[in-house]
Amino acid sequence: MNARHIRLIARKELSGLYAEKTIVSAILLQLFIAMFSSFLMVGLTAMYDPEAMAEYSTVRYPIGYAGAESPLIDAFEKSDDLRLYRMDLSVAVAALSERKLSAVVYVPDTSPDAEGPITITLYLLQNDLQSSIINTKIRDVLLGYEAELREIRADRLAFLPISLNFPDAGGADFFEFVYGLLIPLLMFLPAIVSAALIIDLITEEYQRQTLETLMSTPVTFAEMVWGKIAACELLVPVQSGAWLLLLGANGIAVRHGVEILLHAAAGGLFLILLGALAALRYRERTGAQFVFSTALVVVILFVLAVPYNPLNLMVRLAVGTAGPEHWLMLVLVLAATAGLAWLTNAYARRMGDALHAVQ
Repeated sequence: MNARHIRLIARKELSGLYAEKTIVSAILLQLFIAMFSSFLMVGLTAMYDPEAMAEYSTVRYPIGYAGAESPLIDAFEKSDDLRLYRMDLSVAVAALSERKLSAVVYVPDTSPDAEGPITITLYLLQNDLQSSIINTKIRDVLLGYEAELREIRADRLAFLPISLNFPDAGGADFFEFVYGLLIPLLMFLPAIVSAALIIDLITEEYQRQTLETLMSTPVTFAEMVWGKIAACELLVPVQSGAWLLLLGANGIAVRHGVEILLHAAAGGLFLILLGALAALRYRERTGAQFVFSTALVVVILFVLAVPYNPLNLMVRLAVGTAGPEHWLMLVLVLAATAGLAWLTNAYARRMGDALHAVQ
């Protein structure tokens, strides 16, 4: 196999990448994610933890209060996030349904030292993001009132409760989003984009019927395939490295960038070879993309089932908690990639011999 021929094919494919509108759009999408990570963190966090939006809200929400006199009235009026309006329950609920109020609190006529519990009813709009924010802000007031009730009824306790001291979260939502989702996503997307690209680059040779011209040159079919693979593989560390730099520009510290890029490149090459095999086998873009997508789902499920999988290790490397076991995982991925590379090379050689026999 001639390395010069492989370089020529790789250079040709890289120079023509700008014409692949799908690939360019995918790269621009990743660029948007990396550049606006802080902005997207707010929106995506709301999808899996709507209550996290409460800390970003600066609006004073109107709250309706109905029922008996209670220390809750003073607590609500002292809140910087809530504006209390006292009214009848029916009027308050009607105002809530018309969105003139954000919530309604009903407090029964039960004294703080009564034998039974004090059941406070909270009315909110159903399936509304704002309701999640209101719920969080009202909950803080209710928790304070609960602490007061516990002090009033302290003489009824038969056992002293155990005090639990939890550490301050310190921006846990941002940490989970960036290091648990954003970094693996940005490191994994270039591999998927490159794998999809190799399918297009190989199948277009069949669709444009350019193989006959290729076979008339000194470049073999296997060298053509490996040239396209090399071009796609080069994109993976380049894109991933660019995303790490953009994250750094956003003030997000990522440790062990070189090791992360090594894992991304190794995993990317595995997926590219998988896509190349699908393209060589089916020779048609739609069928090859479908088979590759199905195989990709299987691979992802298998990888996620392994405790020290590459995605997990990327997260741990980024925060500086990964041990030397990540090198073992990298060796295993490279071994699997080497096996897939041998299979791809053998299949490409066989197809090349078949094409020469036909000619």
